[in-house]
Amino acid sequence: MEGIQFLLVCPLACLAGFVDAVAGGGGLISLPAYLMAGLPAHVAIGTNKLSSAMGTALSVGKLARRGYVPWKRALVLAVGSLAGSAAGASLALRLDDEAFRRVMLVILPVTAAYLLWGKGVGGDRPPFPPGKTFAIALTVALGVGVYDGFYGPGTGTFLLLLLTAAAHLPLATANGVAKVLNLTTNLTGLSLFWLHGQVLLPLGLAAGACGLVGNWLGTTFFLEKGGRGVKPIMLGVLALFFLRVLGEG
Repeated sequence: MEGIQFLLVCPLACLAGFVDAVAGGGGLISLPAYLMAGLPAHVAIGTNKLSSAMGTALSVGKLARRGYVPWKRALVLAVGSLAGSAAGASLALRLDDEAFRRVMLVILPVTAAYLLWGKGVGGDRPPFPPGKTFAIALTVALGVGVYDGFYGPGTGTFLLLLLTAAAHLPLATANGVAKVLNLTTNLTGLSLFWLHGQVLLPLGLAAGACGLVGNWLGTTFFLEKGGRGVKPIMLGVLALFFLRVLGEG
C-alpha cells in the first residue's frame, strides 16, 4: 500500500506545485491526492502541511534574498497567524475521521469555487492610518490562521487578497507578509499534527520534493504561456476526489 501511495501522491504533488506556480491554489490538488491515496483525513492534512511548508519556505527564501519581506511587520503579524493556526489545528484534531470528511465535503467546493472564479488581487489601494492597518492585518492573520490550521488549501491566496483588499497593504508588501504568515501557519499546524502522530515523514518529504520540481516547471510554463489550461486540470482532480469521498460515505 505504501508504494501505491507514493505512486499516486508524488505525481499529483508535482502537478500541485505546477498549478500553484501558474495560478495559485495548488493545495486544492495536493490535499485530495493524499486522501485519494487512502490516508485518514488527519494524516492527509498533517502530511500535506509538511510538503506545503517546504514550498512555502523556498518562496520566503527567494523573496527575502530580493529584499521583498518586511520582516518587522511580518513577524509581529505572525504571532496572530501562530495563534490562529494552533486553534484551527486543535479543532481539527478533535474531530473524528468520518466527521472531518463530511466537513471537507462542504469546505472543499466552496474554497475551490472562490479560488477558481473569484476576483483576483486588485491594484494598490489608498493606505489606512498605521493603527487601523495593523488591526485589520492582525485580524486577517488570525482568521486565516484558523482556516489553515484546520484545513489549509488556498491560504496564501486568501492572505494576499485580504491583506491588499481589507488592510490596504501595497501589493509588494502584502506578498512578502503573506508568505511569512503562510509559512508560520504551516509550521504551527505541522507541529501539532506531528505531536499527535498524524504526519507521514517519508511520504511528505517525497511529495514536497516533487512539489518543488512542479513549482519550477510551472514558473517556466507561466513565463512562456501564462495560466491557460490550469483551471480545467484543477477541476478534474477535484471532481475525482469529490466522487471518491462520496463513494466512501
